[in-house]
Amino acid sequence: MSDSKVVVCERCGQANRVRAAAEGAPHCPKCGAALPWLIETTEEGFGGTVERSPLPVLVDFWAPWCGPCRMVGPAVEKLAGTLAGSLKVAKVNTDEEPALGGRFNVRGIPTLILFEGGRERDRVTGALPAAALEQWVTSRLGLKVRTSG
Repeated sequence: MSDSKVVVCERCGQANRVRAAAEGAPHCPKCGAALPWLIETTEEGFGGTVERSPLPVLVDFWAPWCGPCRMVGPAVEKLAGTLAGSLKVAKVNTDEEPALGGRFNVRGIPTLILFEGGRERDRVTGALPAAALEQWVTSRLGLKVRTSG
């Protein structure tokens, strides 16, 4: 797993390298817009990317063969953009990282766990519709959805 990925700014089109772990939320250096913070993490990187994150983190425990995971995945990933600057989204493939699933007592997938300040804040198991997922995250963390423009 790479510790960074390229994200294109929705506002100005600038390609930006976003690290998995950083001290602050990623912003486009060209226009200043908040960038989506969507990463894949492993057991090795979990502490830096999730537990020491400066932002709350939504962790999606999933597997590629899981139908409900594939249904909820796009909504989870969209939240990284909708709540850019306020939320980090991390994905954990439970087939590749079974120890993380065990550590957090993940018994079914998809399991979505909200972390804030390095601690579990809330969790839900199963595929929520996109609107319900957004409402769950924003209400638990006291976030407001940013509007475009």
